[in-house]
This record gives sequence, C-alpha cells and structure tokens, in this order.
Amino acid sequence: METTPSRIASVEALESLYGTPGAPALSKVARRMTPLYRRWIMASKLCVLSTVGPAGTDGSPRGDDGPVVQELDPGTLLMPDWRGNNRLDSLRNIVQDGRVSLMFVVPGSHNVVRVNGTAWLSDDADLRARFERQARQPATVIVVEIAEIYTQCARALMRAGLWSGEDLSEDVPTAGEILSEMTDGDEGGTAYDQAWGARAAKTMW
Repeated sequence: METTPSRIASVEALESLYGTPGAPALSKVARRMTPLYRRWIMASKLCVLSTVGPAGTDGSPRGDDGPVVQELDPGTLLMPDWRGNNRLDSLRNIVQDGRVSLMFVVPGSHNVVRVNGTAWLSDDADLRARFERQARQPATVIVVEIAEIYTQCARALMRAGLWSGEDLSEDVPTAGEILSEMTDGDEGGTAYDQAWGARAAKTMW
C-alpha cells in the first residue's frame, strides 16, 4: 500500500535539515556586473531563462553565436528574443510578472553563473539593431535589471558529467516522434524531423 510522502511545510523545518551556509556562499553575491563576473557572462553562449506568471512558470534555453547577452550598463543586461515557436511563454510571463532568473553555462566549466532580477520587454529600434544578424533583427529585446549575480556550486555539473564528451542521445526520442505521439500520428514523425532540421539551419535568426 502506497503512503503519502511527508511534506516540508515551513522554512524552519527546511532549514533544520541543512547546515548554515558558509561565508563564501554569501560573500560571492554581487549586485551588479564586476570585472570577473563580466568576463564569465560574456564567455557564455547559452543560458536558461526562468520566468513566472499567472499561468505558471517557464524555463527557456537561450543561445547565440557569441555572448548570449549584452551589457547595457553594470546593472542591466540585454537579451535578444530570436526566432522560436511563437508560443511566447517566457515573454508573456515577463509582461505580466517581471521576475526572472538566468543561468549561464560555458562548455568545459563545471561552474555556472546565476543572475536574478527584474525584466521588461522593448521593441526599441536602437536596442534591436544592436543584435542584427544576417540582415535580421529580434522582434523584441529582454531588458534585465540585475538584483544579484553569483556563482553556483560545481557539484551538479560534475555529477552529470556534462562535459565528458559522451553522446547519450541515441535513445532519446526526437521532436517529431513526440509530436506524433501527442497527435496520434496526425503530425510529426520522420518527415517532420527532416524538414524542420533543414529549415532551422537556414533560419537561425
């Protein structure tokens, strides 16, 4: 007979299960870009953007062929919204609730850098022009006002062996297979995967 797992219902109960954070975990936090945090973030071509809104939460990978963000000033980052599936989950959340988190990764490094703050969207022509690629510009730019920047403990990426070079994707279902499952075969499949891959390679921006 299955039992219901116990639920931790208070911060006090949670904290009783863990130790006190060490001094480095607290002293590494910056409130704006510093020279070394700037170097790290500008080396990152990929980050995960996390948002929250009335309909729930969203986590979205964001990538570029250079730095995934630009610095407007030491307290503000800019992120282009490049072509996607037009669901706009992250952008809808930002319009309705500006709280965001960014997690930056750099291949080969087990550390990540996290940014928490408040975001808003702009279709300003000058901001969009900063990101022009192949005569295309993003429809909008995400403006992130930094509240805190800090490094994340390296253990998670070390446990996962993320940069070991091992290809574990052989048995992972494709997007076409998943779409076929969700539509009872009406959409998706091998033809979808082949067509989408070719199309995406031509329309990265």
